[in-house]
Amino acid sequence: RIGIGLNTGICCVGNLGSETRFDYSVIGDNVNVASRLEGQSKTYDVGTVVGESTTARAPDFAFLELDLLKVKGKTEATRAFGLFGDSAVKQSQDFILLAERHSEFLARYRAKDWDAAEALSRECEKTNTARLDRLYALYRERIAYFRTNPPPANWDGAAEALSK
Repeated sequence: RIGIGLNTGICCVGNLGSETRFDYSVIGDNVNVASRLEGQSKTYDVGTVVGESTTARAPDFAFLELDLLKVKGKTEATRAFGLFGDSAVKQSQDFILLAERHSEFLARYRAKDWDAAEALSRECEKTNTARLDRLYALYRERIAYFRTNPPPANWDGAAEALSK
């Protein structure tokens, strides 16, 4: 199994280098974010992790927000999404139901409503057509931690990526 990271934005693509070393490559901040998102595919056990700018340009696809994440090398958090299918998946009743519950789960989590967030995570798992067992287990681990180590008052729900 491999992971894929997608991000949309300005970058530099082409033959780069010098006379002694010359490669076709792609560089730029958006490329780095895509690379960091790809690395998170293992964390969430999701095949394709997508940046918010890409989801905005592909509204017909089935995306679910995975996390508000500070990726390695960045101080500002970015919303990371999982890609779960095409427009047929997005329009399916199972996905619509999961998306609604998942959205409410994230809202309760970010509001520090740990009891409701934990209950919604379990409810999402039951309707889990997207196979997000690892994601919800990860959030329940965070909730358990935050119950005894509350985040600061100005916490925005962002997590910090521990790996590239």
